[in-house]
Parts: sequence; C-alpha cells; structure tokens
Amino acid sequence: MQVRFKRHTYSTKKAALFAFFLLLTMMSCEVEDVEPSPSSLIVPDHFPAMSFPSDNSFSESRWELGKKLFFDPALSRDSSISCGSCHKADFALADDVAISPGVEGRLGSRNSPSLFNVGYLPYLMREGGVPTLEMQVLVPIQEHAEMDFNIVDAAIRIANNTEYSALSTRAYNRSMDAFVITRALATYQRTMISGNSAYDDYLNGNTQALSPSQKRGMDLFFSSQTNCSSCHSGLLLSDHSFANNGLYEVYSDAGRMRLTNDSADFSLFRVPSLRNVEYTAPYMHDGSIATLEDVVAHYNSGGSNNPQKSSLIHPLQLSQSEMEDLVNFLKSLSDPSVLTDERFKE
Repeated sequence: MQVRFKRHTYSTKKAALFAFFLLLTMMSCEVEDVEPSPSSLIVPDHFPAMSFPSDNSFSESRWELGKKLFFDPALSRDSSISCGSCHKADFALADDVAISPGVEGRLGSRNSPSLFNVGYLPYLMREGGVPTLEMQVLVPIQEHAEMDFNIVDAAIRIANNTEYSALSTRAYNRSMDAFVITRALATYQRTMISGNSAYDDYLNGNTQALSPSQKRGMDLFFSSQTNCSSCHSGLLLSDHSFANNGLYEVYSDAGRMRLTNDSADFSLFRVPSLRNVEYTAPYMHDGSIATLEDVVAHYNSGGSNNPQKSSLIHPLQLSQSEMEDLVNFLKSLSDPSVLTDERFKE
C-alpha cells in the first residue's frame, strides 16, 4: 500500500489544544501495516488511492474501532450526542438543519458539512485551519457548542469498557487513550468515499447517464457565463480555495480571519465540494439557503454587495429553464448508494 504524507502549516487560536496534539504525535506504537479490505474501504476506479499517514496505516480493526467511536455519545460531556448525531447517512453524512445542536441544545454558527471524501481534502474546517483528520477529531470534542468535552477525560470514561479495551489493543497495541481515539476516528472517516453518481457514470464513458436537461446544465456549469467551474473544479468539484460568494452585505462570521487574524480574510470560506449536494440541504456556511433552486437563484442574482465578494460572482442572466437545467445537473452529482451504505450507519 502506498502511503503519502503531506506537510502543512497549522495555526490555532487555542494554543493548549495544539500543544496537546503535538504531545500525541510524539507518542508511537508498532503495528502491522495491513492491506485495506474491500468490505470497509471501497475506492471508485476513477478516484486516487486513499492516503494514510505513516503513523496511522489502515487496518480492519482500526476501522471497526473508529466506527464504534463515531456513533458513541460517550465522547460528549453529557453523553448526549455523537459524531453521527450531526453527520447522518440519510443526508450524505451532513445534517438537515441549518445548525446542528450540541450538548444542552447549544447552537454554534456553522452548518454541518458532508464528510464524504473528507480524506481527500488538503485541509479541514471552513477556514482551512486543520491539516489532518487526526487533528480535526479534537475540534468537535472540545468545542463548547458541540461535544464540550476533554479528549483525555473521554478516553478515561471509555477505557474500562471491555469491548473498547479489546478493540484498542487489537488495533493499536495499546490501552484506550487520546492517541487511539484520534487515530481510529480518522481511519474510519478516510473510508467515507463517494463516487458513484450519474455524473461519474458519464465521466466513465456512459454518455446516456445524464438526461438532456442535465447535459444542458453541465454545459452551463462549465461555461464562462456562470463561472461555476472556476471554483468548483476537479474530482471533488472544489478547488479548495477561500472565497466570499456575496451571501450577505454584512457578515457575522469572520470566516478565514478566525484563523489568520488577517482582515483580508474576513468572511472568506473554503469552497465546498458539490458532490451529493442534493442530499445536504440547507446550504451555505450557516445553512441559510433552503433549496438548490434558491442557491442557483442567489448566484443568478449576483449576490449581495460586499467588498470581499469574489469578482467571479456577478448577475448571470439565466432564464428560468436554464436555472432548472443547472439544478438538474447538480442533482446528477448525487450518489444514491451512500444513503443506504451500512458502513456509515449505526
């Protein structure tokens, strides 16, 4: 199995959390590097191989442990929510509400994104401040409006569980601890791969996979008139850049500036993948747009006047039928198999 490890820079507003992660990365364990099993890691033929870090190579036992942790509310302070509470298979591992409630019903400010293909992203979070899935695990666990817990305390809470103890030893040759939690959850998330949409079928040579309306919408999507593909490009239909799409004249969310403290990054957000977008309503970083039709209407209008708005956002002057074609093309990015895949259900 080929392992690729990418280096990224990382800064965080919580120095203590970063220091703790550095401590985790200094800890090591010797395990056998096992080839992926088709039952848990399925990569479409036209997708690149999934990369696993050198200190967290894939194994079936790590996947099993990661799945159990993903659906365990014991990782939250009051044992009320799990990772799976906000990332549900029925909605392509996103949620169907604008803001998912955390412990005690607390609400943050960001919409829960789909986790499919998250292992291919160069960085995580909407401001792009987290370079690895192992590090990202720490964010929702400690976040006040999400799980509001300490990962060390979470590990202590579940360490005496006989099933967890056996899984941890088998997967990482060590007792349950924070290292194991972060690595196992990251392993599970790397197997969340989706690439079986009608659009994929079309890319693979089936010219009948798209309807006439979807083909017209695809032509619009990749045209200079709409500029959609200027940001939504590549296999994941995202260039992973940061942009302002004119959602508001005044933003309450600082966006990427939360990470960089650079005013030039105010209200900029990572361009999301459009895969499975049909299943992940509501839309935008704050879940403020309810339907795909409303999303297309927003871009057709040219958005609000905001000094940070991308120069690519301007009135498109699409007709009603053209907007319908564009919506239909976006729906062709849906992979229906993900809604019933038992690997991602509790």
